[in-house]
Amino acid sequence: MTPPQSLAPGSRLGGFLIGACIHQGPHAQLYRVQCAEGQADPGYALVLKQPRLDQGEAAELRRFEVEHQALRALSGPQVPRLVAADDAAQPPWLVMEAIDGGSLQQRLDQPALPAIEEVLGLGVALAQAVHGLHQQHGVHLGLRPDRVRITTEGRVVLLGYGLSWHAHHPDLHAGLTGAAAGEAGWMAPEQLLGVRGDPRSDIFALGAILYQLLTHELPHGLPDNEAALHRRLWREAPPPRRWRPEIPAWLQEVLLRCLAPEPAQRHPSAAHLAFDLRHPQQVRVTARGEAQQAPAAWTQWRRWWRAQRLRRELPATRPARALSEVPIVLLAVPQEDTPADTLQALRRAALRALGPRPGARLACVTVLAPTTRGDSLAQRRQLAQLQRWAQGLEGAGHQTSCHVLMAPDVATALLDWAQRNAVSDLVLGAGSAAPEGVAVRVARQAACHVQLVRAVPGDRLTG
Repeated sequence: MTPPQSLAPGSRLGGFLIGACIHQGPHAQLYRVQCAEGQADPGYALVLKQPRLDQGEAAELRRFEVEHQALRALSGPQVPRLVAADDAAQPPWLVMEAIDGGSLQQRLDQPALPAIEEVLGLGVALAQAVHGLHQQHGVHLGLRPDRVRITTEGRVVLLGYGLSWHAHHPDLHAGLTGAAAGEAGWMAPEQLLGVRGDPRSDIFALGAILYQLLTHELPHGLPDNEAALHRRLWREAPPPRRWRPEIPAWLQEVLLRCLAPEPAQRHPSAAHLAFDLRHPQQVRVTARGEAQQAPAAWTQWRRWWRAQRLRRELPATRPARALSEVPIVLLAVPQEDTPADTLQALRRAALRALGPRPGARLACVTVLAPTTRGDSLAQRRQLAQLQRWAQGLEGAGHQTSCHVLMAPDVATALLDWAQRNAVSDLVLGAGSAAPEGVAVRVARQAACHVQLVRAVPGDRLTG
């Protein structure tokens, strides 16, 4: 094996002035660097990364190449910006944005358990960051606490793309199975079988990270052999309330859904996970959420039997297809004085937007103007009315929730809610064609697909 090579502080490499070595990990070394003369300064701090070839040259070079292609393909606040790279150098290197701030591992290293509200905030931000990767047809496949950074501005940045998968690039890790396929404590069961490219694998890792933050325990421990790793193919994680009884039942329901052995039993997207964390009152709690002990031996045996079939049949899923099949649809329902024809047209448009896609979610939203008093009572009354109206909209495999917002500007409230909840389709009445009308403003400014609905005279379709 090639011995590890260190870069001397003050030396130059590829137009960069080498500073201190700030990290020596099992797979790579990181150095602070600055732009040397003649190199354009991007305006932010930089780090240089080199693979450690003493750990197995072929495997580490493959990880490095995968990370390089991922950083070229991905963008957004959750990804460090790539500045320069040289794949032909021996060893190769890349320079990227330095992400200052603490990692989730540093938070875990503190003796006190974080407050549940703190974990919920981190969970929403982390799920949104992961959803941003999935929207770009990438899957991380190596998430763990030390690869999640929280900057001083609250930005969540995901690091360590050496195991990642991208729909637009060759999969250099195709065929990896067992311990080589991921990070033992956080790896999804299907990764053990060589399944790559399924975004629900990252949802398993998200559940493991949140479970660990809440309890300081890993759901399946830290396995050190293949037999222990493969138990997650059929064994459910112990209920986190076993370690921390004050965890609410709805949150345990969410975590154990993330950690389900079969991908189809998890949240269909990271956006759906973030939605549940934001709206706990909409989470349906089952016996799983209330449990404080692991399932009985008979239940575990049945899962073991089912896992034998999964070993043969579990398919890989392309992220682009998976996300398009599980949209979050926002249906803007007017408050009052709306003709029955318009309401029926909205119902039909919402059902059409959901389509025959199990896992799709419909959020019915009404915006009320705030008043000087009685806002809470008005909001509760409107919510009850909206829930009655929405009956019949929930089909097989679809989940419907109702939300009443208090805001002086309807268009701004709808746009903000759609952005925060990663809405993919927004359905609302066409209303006025005036430039400052709600429908026109929403259609012009929304980042998602918008469908404007007009009633057809005589349309009396019932939900």
